[in-house]
Amino acid sequence: MNYWPLLGVAVVVIGFVLKRNPVLVVVVAGVVSGLAAGMGVGDLLALIGNSFVSNRALLLFVLTLPVIGLLEHYGLRERAQAWIAGFRSMTLARLLIAYLGLRQVLSMFGLIDLAGHAQTVRPLLAPMSEAAADGDRPLDAPSRERVRALAAATDNVGRFFGEDVFLAFGAVLLIQGFYERQGIHLEPLAIALWALPTAIAAFVIHALRIVWFQRSLRESDDGTPRANSPDGTIAPLDEGAVGRGDHGRSQG
Repeated sequence: MNYWPLLGVAVVVIGFVLKRNPVLVVVVAGVVSGLAAGMGVGDLLALIGNSFVSNRALLLFVLTLPVIGLLEHYGLRERAQAWIAGFRSMTLARLLIAYLGLRQVLSMFGLIDLAGHAQTVRPLLAPMSEAAADGDRPLDAPSRERVRALAAATDNVGRFFGEDVFLAFGAVLLIQGFYERQGIHLEPLAIALWALPTAIAAFVIHALRIVWFQRSLRESDDGTPRANSPDGTIAPLDEGAVGRGDHGRSQG
């Protein structure tokens, strides 16, 4: 058995240890493995070219990163926050529960990459969640990070438990193939439908978790709403300010 092609693995390890460009490291590793396997230069270049052409659709995801970065540079996050702040009845719980349901439904139909951390959570959902939470009281830095984390977790739950209901999802086909080898024929639809109760349970549980989180933001440990003081610490709200509706605004 020829073990020389495994030199490509060593090239990858060394390249990552030296913190070189990942794309360059992977390409060099592929060239090294191909040459070690006895492939000619022409055949190796043809293989790399064919692999690039057959998987070029995957590069569309890479294009979203500079596009989103450009939109953020021109105020996408600020506009999202301002838009949500205009809805007086919009709360953090309503926003995230609605997104959770939409994310699950889209994943059930195979539209998994239509949303995600890079596409929607960072540029849209996270700032919108912060604005919705700010409607209850101004957020201190730790609470703001918790809101962002909850927004990301909501996307994870919606995708993970929604994609299991999609007929062509890899896990569904893997289960079907396993039972087929055991002489048991199952349709992908039957397998996917068994994931539906789990998806519903996940929606209910995470929705309750979101409601509980919103309640915990509104109340401190002693049940008194709090706001940011000028020195950056968290201080109780003045009762007179609460009565006047001046929620969370410190007197400079």
